Amino acid sequence: MAVVVAIVALTIIIDQITKNLVTHFMEIGDSIPIIDNFLYLTYHRNAGAAWGILQGRMMFFYIVTLIVIGTIVIWMRKINMKKEKLLAIALALILGGAIGNFIDRLIYREVIDFIDTFIFGYNFPIFNIADSALCIGLALMAIDSLLEMKRGKS
Repeated sequence: MAVVVAIVALTIIIDQITKNLVTHFMEIGDSIPIIDNFLYLTYHRNAGAAWGILQGRMMFFYIVTLIVIGTIVIWMRKINMKKEKLLAIALALILGGAIGNFIDRLIYREVIDFIDTFIFGYNFPIFNIADSALCIGLALMAIDSLLEMKRGKS
């Protein structure tokens, strides 16, 4: 349980520190190349969800995020974290990411994004640490589900 709480806390802390650094040292639209044609720090704000969908629907995001947070907390309390370590880590990352972006929506009514990547020439939508934690957590959940299905067949 302590490891799961640490993952949630670290995710939120790293997310909020990086966003704070971006807001204090950059102007919206500023872009700093880290690896040319691949990785940039670009200060962007998003009043919607992934890829900018549902712009300005803050009440919707507040309600959905609170439901997600509540569901994950209940789910985490019901699983055996010693036996289901991968699922526990996945849920911790999702919870930390959800809370990180929720904090932005409460404070700024937008989410602060700054990781700007070009993958095979495609300018991927700008994202942040919380988004990364959410995606990694979802990927780990998918892997855990596949492993569970494989265990069920053996």
